[in-house]
Amino acid sequence: MDAWEELVTSALLGTDRKPLARHDAGDAAPVALLDAAAVHTVRRRAGLRPGPAAPPLEAAPEDGRRRLPEAARRRLAQLLAGRAAPAPSGGRRGAAPDLAELLPQWLAAANEHGYGAPAAALPALLDAARARTDLRPQALAFAGPRGLWLARLNPDWKFALRGAGAGGALPDPADPDGVTALWEEGLFAERVALLSAVRARDADRGRELLAGTWAAERAEDRLMFLDSLRAGLSASDEEFLEAALADRSRNVRATAAELLSALPSSALAARMAERAASCVSLDRTEGAETIVVEAPHECDAGMRHDGVVATPPTGRGERSWWLGQLVEAAPLDCWPARFGGRRPEEIVALPVADDWRAELHAAWCRAAVRQRDADWSRALLGAPASPQTSGPGTSSLAERAQLLSTLSQEERAAWVAAFIAAHGLSEAFQLLGVCTVPWSEELGRAVVDALDIARDAGSYPWSFSGVMGLAERCLSPSAAPQLAALTALPAEPEDASPGAAAYWSEAFQRLVSTLDLRAAMHAELAPA
Repeated sequence: MDAWEELVTSALLGTDRKPLARHDAGDAAPVALLDAAAVHTVRRRAGLRPGPAAPPLEAAPEDGRRRLPEAARRRLAQLLAGRAAPAPSGGRRGAAPDLAELLPQWLAAANEHGYGAPAAALPALLDAARARTDLRPQALAFAGPRGLWLARLNPDWKFALRGAGAGGALPDPADPDGVTALWEEGLFAERVALLSAVRARDADRGRELLAGTWAAERAEDRLMFLDSLRAGLSASDEEFLEAALADRSRNVRATAAELLSALPSSALAARMAERAASCVSLDRTEGAETIVVEAPHECDAGMRHDGVVATPPTGRGERSWWLGQLVEAAPLDCWPARFGGRRPEEIVALPVADDWRAELHAAWCRAAVRQRDADWSRALLGAPASPQTSGPGTSSLAERAQLLSTLSQEERAAWVAAFIAAHGLSEAFQLLGVCTVPWSEELGRAVVDALDIARDAGSYPWSFSGVMGLAERCLSPSAAPQLAALTALPAEPEDASPGAAAYWSEAFQRLVSTLDLRAAMHAELAPA
């Protein structure tokens, strides 16, 4: 038996059951076993022959971007270290800023100024991007070519080498040979990113790239590729999308129909307009004008070909389901002629017979979002001060947020500010999410005033933690002086929630500290 195997066998069975064949009588058997194992281990290691040397690593590429100022470098290290800090115990966040939530803004600002990442920060930066997918575009852009070089050496960072996150790994869209090679040989995520990049530069070239391999793509891949056509969608895409209406995948057909309905001049939009107009009309009985709805009685083959899904979700009636799909796919400019030349706000103000109002208006909301029609969005939003249950278009905050996204940044912020002034913050979280960062002065003032009112009213403070978090990220740092007076600990009303005053004071202190820190971050990144 091999000496090493003998040692292993004795160790496993025990020296009393399997004594060593050779050891000094004066030594205890276990000690002799360990001594023999040590000697044998040294002998085996000493006898190993050196293997061939590993090939040297490829040198890291140069990053010609500007170097971070020293203060900004220290701030980055602080933010990356704070990303992994444990959450406070007891559910209280304390008055210190949340560094993890400031990292995305810091990265965005650093990229805007054209800075490159310090080499020493790359491992922590890649770890942060691995943990948070929302950080990846900004983090990988900041990491630059050296970040991609480092990511190739660690399997944990392989996400950086695929898709849009790979940044420089994609060929220049103007390089036809490079584009063709990656499109034919690349990974799926790389091909999606490539199609988006080419589409952004030359919409027709992107569509032609997709059409060349369309028949050979898998159904799930065709769906993702088709979604890339949203960017730069135009009438020149109609022929390709019309052909996709005959695709064997129902999801692909539905997406093609949705894209065609976003083109008001398309043949599908005209077909949908004709169907929708046959279902919705204006009745002038006894001097009163009312919208009358006659929903479809069947989903025929033509409707199914044009993307109408025949089977409704559970709990939804068939006819209302079909009607909604027809109306949302019809071009909005078909309705003024149908209703005597009325403007959108006049149309949505008309009464609707037989409880069809909610269904009809919800379909118009979806159409306005799909077609990015600001006039219809304004009409369906109504006045921000109007009660949600009696507004002209919709009472759903999710739908209102989508409608707001079609308006300009300034109009969006003004509408939400007026909504908050009328209704407070309890219903405003979704609406604030579609407003441009940093918030306008008018919107920021409305949020701060509403928080102040909620505090003075003794409201349950934890109900506003979401809005507080948004304010920390979105409020302009110039609002900090306005908030300073709110950091003091106020007298607690008798009917207030226990501990509410202390929570409000702590939350406002954190908000002020965060705004001050954001201001310092931007100052540190500003070019000298």
